Amino acid sequence: MELKDRLKQARRLAQLTQSELADRVGIKQASISEIERGLSRTSGHLVKIAQICGVDPLWLAEGVGQSNATGEESGAPTEKLTAADMVRQMLQKAGAGLPEQARKRLLEVAEETDTFIESANAPGAANRRPAGDEFRIAHYDVRGAMGGGQVTHDYPEVLRDVRVSLRNLRELGLDFKEPHHLKLVTGWGQSMTPTIKDRDPLIVDVSIREFVGDGIYYFSWCGHEYIKRLQIADEDHFEMISDNPKHKDRMIRREETYIQARVLYVWNGNLL
Repeated sequence: MELKDRLKQARRLAQLTQSELADRVGIKQASISEIERGLSRTSGHLVKIAQICGVDPLWLAEGVGQSNATGEESGAPTEKLTAADMVRQMLQKAGAGLPEQARKRLLEVAEETDTFIESANAPGAANRRPAGDEFRIAHYDVRGAMGGGQVTHDYPEVLRDVRVSLRNLRELGLDFKEPHHLKLVTGWGQSMTPTIKDRDPLIVDVSIREFVGDGIYYFSWCGHEYIKRLQIADEDHFEMISDNPKHKDRMIRREETYIQARVLYVWNGNLL
């Protein structure tokens, strides 16, 4: 059974539509659809999806063990596990080879998720606003190559979130609909200099999963991840453009290009 099949099974066990699951995860319905159709093998939300559907995240991600979070073969779970509980189960079953620092980081992120959910569900939470108009942007250990291409991450690690001011981002000129659509990734390589330098953190909008006009995108092509400018060359091709004149531009087929996000801002101060 592939990831697409396991996700369908998990969603149906939870009696959720694709739209309902996507809304609860905080992503677009198209992202769920792409995974279930086998068009995407990458998602940084599998632990959260597993928690919402009540299935074992290790089973969902890797097909290891039982589908049910309680160890049963089928049926709705009788116990609601927290994200931290699920990560502990994953580490116990298949985390023996992970360095201690990585194990600790995964658990910290899961505990922060639980704290956030508990706070959001507390009485009066809807009437509270973050101090100073702050919110968190999740920082993923995902590298988009500005050069030869980075291998696609099946299950990227979440690094510690970054606190930013919504008002400041608007003042910088960032155009986005929902703050939770914003994520941080890292550009690796020299092909987009001077616009984006090697290892610059980038703010991307993950709700943009298709071409919406000339710009810099984070996308998958031929099994690798890239951060490049895209322009429409003809009805079948994009032109993949490097800002560094030492790197050649190339034509890539649109049907083989899977846009993951649009790059909005470089942490060095460049609005894109």
